[in-house]
Amino acid sequence: MNIKHLLRIAALSAVLLGFTIQNARAANDNLTQYVNQYIGTGGHGHTVMGANAPFGLVIVGPTEPLRGWDWTSGYHYSDNEIIGFGHMHLSGTGIGCLGDIALLPVSNANQRSTFFTHDNERMHPGYYSLRLTDPDVLVELTATKRCAMHRYTFGKGAKAQLALDLAQCIGWDTPTDCMLSQESPTRLIGYRRSTGWAKDRRIYFAMDFSRPVHVERADSMYRALLTFDNSDKPLLVKVALSPVEPDKAKANMNAEMPGWDFDAAVSKVDDEWNRQLSRIKIETNDNTRRRIFYTAMYHLMTSCMTFSDVDGQYRGADGKVHRGDFVNYTTLSLWDTYRAAHPLMSFLFPDMQRDFVQTFLNIYRQQGRLPVWHLMGGETDCMIGNPGAIVLADLTLKGFAKGYEKEVLEAMKATQSIDIRSLDVLKKYGYIPWDKVPTNETVANALEYCIADDATAKVAAMLGNEADRQFFYNRSRSYSKYFDPATGFLRAIGTDGKFRTPFNPFNAEHRSNDYTEGNAWQYTFLVPHDVHGLISLFGSDSKFMTKLDSLFIAEGDAGANASPDMSGMTGQYAHGNEPSHHVIYMYNYAGRPDKAAPLLRKMLTEMYHDQPDGLSGNEDVGQMSAWYITSALGLYQVDPVGGRYVIGSPLFGKASVSVGDGKTFTVVARNNSDRNIYVQSARLNGRPYSKSYIDYKDITRGGTLELIMGAKPSKWGTKRADRP
Repeated sequence: MNIKHLLRIAALSAVLLGFTIQNARAANDNLTQYVNQYIGTGGHGHTVMGANAPFGLVIVGPTEPLRGWDWTSGYHYSDNEIIGFGHMHLSGTGIGCLGDIALLPVSNANQRSTFFTHDNERMHPGYYSLRLTDPDVLVELTATKRCAMHRYTFGKGAKAQLALDLAQCIGWDTPTDCMLSQESPTRLIGYRRSTGWAKDRRIYFAMDFSRPVHVERADSMYRALLTFDNSDKPLLVKVALSPVEPDKAKANMNAEMPGWDFDAAVSKVDDEWNRQLSRIKIETNDNTRRRIFYTAMYHLMTSCMTFSDVDGQYRGADGKVHRGDFVNYTTLSLWDTYRAAHPLMSFLFPDMQRDFVQTFLNIYRQQGRLPVWHLMGGETDCMIGNPGAIVLADLTLKGFAKGYEKEVLEAMKATQSIDIRSLDVLKKYGYIPWDKVPTNETVANALEYCIADDATAKVAAMLGNEADRQFFYNRSRSYSKYFDPATGFLRAIGTDGKFRTPFNPFNAEHRSNDYTEGNAWQYTFLVPHDVHGLISLFGSDSKFMTKLDSLFIAEGDAGANASPDMSGMTGQYAHGNEPSHHVIYMYNYAGRPDKAAPLLRKMLTEMYHDQPDGLSGNEDVGQMSAWYITSALGLYQVDPVGGRYVIGSPLFGKASVSVGDGKTFTVVARNNSDRNIYVQSARLNGRPYSKSYIDYKDITRGGTLELIMGAKPSKWGTKRADRP
């Protein structure tokens, strides 16, 4: 049997497997067919390619050589070289890491990479395959939360051998130690330790083979050549991971992937993806929008990762092993995700939220403060502010921290009072002077602390702690000190109380100006916790809206070293970066939801595409997709704490959301079209509804929000009593 015929049979079996899965359920329930995993793998999207389960630790897929910033996930659509199939990858981050425990079919011990074409790739959620020609082999991958299974179908004349690389990584990670041991003729165990973005990162593994493996050390302690007796049957490999020890990895494998039926494993994870994707069912005749939507759902669930074993053990922020009765999560990109991803997940995945509370509180117990950007159990301190306090406050006000409310407040107060990350300067001056910190970005940092202070005040108010409420409330309003009425911008202040000069509101020098990944235009509107207070600084609704209108048309030079994160530009509004994501919805606060509608539709239809370069900026661990999902539903939680969702302009005629306990919340947009983008009137559960927002409790009790859409602006939502 020649190689082409063998590979054709193997490829056909993969196709037939896909048809079997699709035919096993009604077409309306087969939502994985609408996920296009190429979206975001081009441009600056940084999304991952591979096989995984929802919120799984394992994302097994191709890793390419690091060629620059756009390879932080390990894969970029423009590339065609693979250095291994790693078992963990990040999706949408601005910094690279992971790529651990890499396997690669090789023709000889010295081969370090192989080449491929996209024509030979096949994938759907939970399944990835790639036909290689050097060596001749069809690679197929699938996964559970903590395990992966590989199926290698070797062609005639191709040696059945794999290179195992424990040094291989993505980005800024450097290996510091490893162990590889052969426990039986068909099992290897080991670990990998490294340092980089996450300090002292550890991952343990167990690796089983469907036939005996012969281990030959290659050119370093980190690399080995695995050889197998040739056979007409495919070689199967199972790899289980653990943050604790190899024995736990073996237990994870026994629990999640005990057998060797590859096709059954693919079918099982496909069922799980369909179950999770079906939490939102949309009605549309536009399959392109359907693909964008369900790919966004997929990306949201390829964000934070499970970081505990099946028995509840995990490695904590103190480096020690702990056991909990909850799922411990990692890859917490909170500066990004506090804005839309976590508020969306709070009603979309209510079953996960108490686990998030426990994860956050345990991180506080182990490192003395809430997480900032947690990766594989370690604090990276990436980005600014204290976003962990914001997310935890929102979950607490929504009722997910019952029995832990006092500790939540304790954790938030401690996090907002510790003398690091410029908080000591904030405590001394009541603001962060630009001439008293070793780095710049003082305006952005101070604004983020204001949001976290407001979150702390809200929790204190819930608990009836008036002293703490007053203190943190007052400090949360210190954003007003940065407001310059002469220019209408929030500007840096020195210890002399004067605004920093010279001042250019367009300048966005990366990590060197007064703002983070942006300029004064974007950050002047970063007051989501007190929009009416910001409006009052401008003097009136109309003056505020004049400034807001200008944001979307202003053009200027951002400078030679402008932040690459400023992308997806409409004027100075940067949809490709998170600080802008709430801004369009501020029109509702000023009584003009009609002004928001065309801008929202513009972002939904122009900043998201069904192509590899389909995102206007980094995916940022689910946030970019979360904005699309929630805005397509017609909802957005501007204030990230408390659960008030502003009503926008829904993209679909009908969307039904499973909100837990068997309840469904449905948004119906009657007469909806690309022309009929304005809400004319609304009904909530059959009763007239005039408010341009809806609260969390109304969403989670289930029911129907009916919006009548039209082609012209209306007076709906304009009265002061109806504004958020």
